[in-house]
Amino acid sequence: MAFWRDCWRLDKKIRMGKDIKAIAVDFITKLQHRESADDIIEFYHPNVKQVEFPNALNSSTVIRNLEQLKEASEKGKLILKKEEYEILHSYAFDNNVILEVMWTGTLAIPLGNIPAGGQMKAHFAQFYEFKDGKIIRQRNYDCFEAFK
Repeated sequence: MAFWRDCWRLDKKIRMGKDIKAIAVDFITKLQHRESADDIIEFYHPNVKQVEFPNALNSSTVIRNLEQLKEASEKGKLILKKEEYEILHSYAFDNNVILEVMWTGTLAIPLGNIPAGGQMKAHFAQFYEFKDGKIIRQRNYDCFEAFK
């Protein structure tokens, strides 16, 4: 009996992993095509905490709650004309999903030595923790390709 109970638990974990992986992929797809922050808010738990570690755009760690994520999304739409996310690898276990993503942003305004209409590229590692099918914790490790 214990064998079948353990098999059922393993099957449940596998199914849960697939479900949250699909949610994470749907989130990235929606993020890429969003018109406003409202398009992606449905993916976040009300108590979400997003941590963006230092990178070429932020010299220190930035921690955001749901309202701050909305604001950041709206600001991003002013700076970027278009965003593309190519998922290179994805992993799911328990209530976590890790995505390795190649990001390309087409600028709406000049940034450093990149003119408006030019592109920025970054290698992202994104860690998502889920609760009740929603993202409750998100950690971003963004490695931008060189620009001035």
